[in-house]
Amino acid sequence: MNAQGQPEPATVLDPQQLERIHAWWRAANYLSVGQIYLMDNPLLREPLLPERVKPRLLGHWGTTPGLNFIYAHLNRAIMERDLDTIYVMGPGHGGPGPVAAAWLEGTYSETYPNISQDAVGMERLFRQFSFPGGIPSHVAPETPGSIHEGGELGYALSHAYGAAFDNPELIVAAVVGDGEAETGPLAASWHSNKFIDPARDGTVLPILHLNGFKIANPTVLDRIDRDELDGLLRGYGHTPHYVEGDDPGQMHQDFARALDGCLDQIAEIKRRAREDGTNERPRWPMIVLRSPKGWTGPAEVDGKKVEGSWRSHQVPFSAAREDDGHREVLEDWLRSYRPEELFDESGAPVEAIRTLHPTGARRMSANPHANGGVLLRALRMPEFRDYAVAVAEPGTGAVESTRVLGEMLRDVMAMNSDTFRVFAPDENNSNRLDAVLEATDRTWNARTVPEDDRLARDGRVMEILSEHTCQGWLEGYLLTGRHGFFSCYEAFVHIVDSMFNQHAKWLDTANRIEWRRPIASLNYLLTSHVWRQDHNGFSHQDPGFIDHVINKKPEVIRVYLPPDANTLLSVADHCLRSRQYVNVIVAGKQPQLQYLDMESAVVHCTKGIGIWDWASSDAGAEPDVVMACAGDVPTMETLAAVDFLRTRFPDLRIRVVNVVDLMRLQDDAENPHGLPDRDFDALFTTGAPVIFAYHGYPWLIHRLTYRRTNHDNFHVRGYKEEGTTTTPFDMCVLNQIDRFSLAIDVIDRVPRLRESSAHVREELKDKLLEHRQYIRVHGEDMPEITDWQWSWAPDRGGRPQSDSVDRSV
Repeated sequence: MNAQGQPEPATVLDPQQLERIHAWWRAANYLSVGQIYLMDNPLLREPLLPERVKPRLLGHWGTTPGLNFIYAHLNRAIMERDLDTIYVMGPGHGGPGPVAAAWLEGTYSETYPNISQDAVGMERLFRQFSFPGGIPSHVAPETPGSIHEGGELGYALSHAYGAAFDNPELIVAAVVGDGEAETGPLAASWHSNKFIDPARDGTVLPILHLNGFKIANPTVLDRIDRDELDGLLRGYGHTPHYVEGDDPGQMHQDFARALDGCLDQIAEIKRRAREDGTNERPRWPMIVLRSPKGWTGPAEVDGKKVEGSWRSHQVPFSAAREDDGHREVLEDWLRSYRPEELFDESGAPVEAIRTLHPTGARRMSANPHANGGVLLRALRMPEFRDYAVAVAEPGTGAVESTRVLGEMLRDVMAMNSDTFRVFAPDENNSNRLDAVLEATDRTWNARTVPEDDRLARDGRVMEILSEHTCQGWLEGYLLTGRHGFFSCYEAFVHIVDSMFNQHAKWLDTANRIEWRRPIASLNYLLTSHVWRQDHNGFSHQDPGFIDHVINKKPEVIRVYLPPDANTLLSVADHCLRSRQYVNVIVAGKQPQLQYLDMESAVVHCTKGIGIWDWASSDAGAEPDVVMACAGDVPTMETLAAVDFLRTRFPDLRIRVVNVVDLMRLQDDAENPHGLPDRDFDALFTTGAPVIFAYHGYPWLIHRLTYRRTNHDNFHVRGYKEEGTTTTPFDMCVLNQIDRFSLAIDVIDRVPRLRESSAHVREELKDKLLEHRQYIRVHGEDMPEITDWQWSWAPDRGGRPQSDSVDRSV
């Protein structure tokens, strides 16, 4: 009986198990401290002289001992139960911990033979940490067993659930730091348990680690009382198991008991779902671990509390090289782990530690799910040409291009029922991709009512009104070897700017790590775009995600602006087959004109940029003006301007250049997908004015082309933060990418037109005034705008589609 008269809980660990787990934890903590502080003398077999301490002490200690504690206990459970488990460390600042664990398991030395399991390897392990030419202080791509860059907080749970989808036997242990738990993305991702199918998916075991402090402030969840915390977690749909204290012996027993209880509950939940066909949403177990910040570290330094305070968050004391007293504290701290009991004469872990982890792929640091490219299977793809839109004449028809894409994605989904999902923040149908619901339902494991539309526990369309959670799910899904597609309103994809940053950086780093295998690309479709916000207005107008993406290395990003359905199909097929990229596709969902038949579209998209002969009138000669366009609406307005100019100036030599692959504008010295100068000059000339109508902010085109010979003659029109709730054409007028403004620009830029076109210029000005008055009376665009289609006949200098040639480089 305990002091309260209650029966003592049953012992889970026998004395030998307890001793071995505690020894493994001590070894991981020792290696973690050594990484932060030591240059050499890794086993303290010589005096700890100043020069043996790193000159710059970088890293985070505070959360690390808790991460090591959890890792040790998971290893015990994996071995006893033969579990397939990966470890997602939300507190990525605890980077020394998983590096230490991977070294103890032998995976680090297998991956990096130079970091051997002996004293020499240990010294190299220590020196490389947060050191020039070494590894980061976070859980990074360099860390075996990691799918989660913990440098930015908030994504642990969404990554974990993404890894668990369609991985029926996988258990993802996801440690959520109490600082991380204060972020918006993490708060939303607790609801992921409403989207998991116990029968066909894996399991996420959240472990909320409360150690009380962030960099200098307390954490919210640590300072609320137990009842309030318990109500919050149960409200999220979990059954929490609590482990708290600071006595290692008791904490080991309590955590082992809680972990076994959770795993038993998980096994029963999955048995009921698979064998009994139970459909109700389960209350998934989780663990709340409350332990001191900087557990097992110095209690005080210079008379100030360290363990259990914010002072242990990063480096508990920073003058160990210069200050004899601090160096003495460091040595006492390291020796408190009794390294002579943990490592043999060669510096290798002793047998009791070497055998306290699973072997082979069951090691969390060697689990193939954490190196998803190893497991990646190519998508089974339908023939995208089968979905082609018939184009009898260019610039005619009215097709919702993304609806056509939805039909292809439907069949991709049907053909890859356990390796492909689509993700959208409640916008799948709005984005015209609703055909995918013919192949599968929306994923949903919460309460339903009769009016619900296509909800099912085993659905595969992932929709939650959180861009963060969709992005996190998709990243976790991709990083563990599967494929996906994310559609989003263009203006609100900015919500995941920072998450995109982290994923792009992960890909860039992984490209330089030989053992990391390529994963499927992260594919965005941005629609409901800036030029068609008829009722949403100014708040929904922002094409700047493209600018943000292009800041990243060209080896990992691509941006495509297909102007019609057939080019969209070609681009999407390419992106779904690609590896190790973030692909951004921008395409409108409203009915739009179609320009290229499928074979012409394939040629055009393969080249990424080209002259549209059927729309040009330069007949192979030097043009008077180049009319360039990128994006569906800018393409239409450019062609309408060309149509107008050809009727007024029949002898004007116009060249139309359409851009699908934005990277082609950059030169090949800066971008592997860029055009050589010779080819660029062949398209845009070295001296003719270029009037460029662009989907996004105009300065991006200047940024991409500033090195080009003819850059001074580039005049780019695009979105310039003008907009409101108005008609589609008025949006173009407000930002001066409309056909009349483009035509005026040509008149002003072509020298031989300046003196002879006053009447035409005035006509164009009158058209703009007429438009303004018309929409304010009728509330819609003029019929000559809404009904416009490309109408050149051969005798007017144009060519029918069947005779067209795409004169591209």
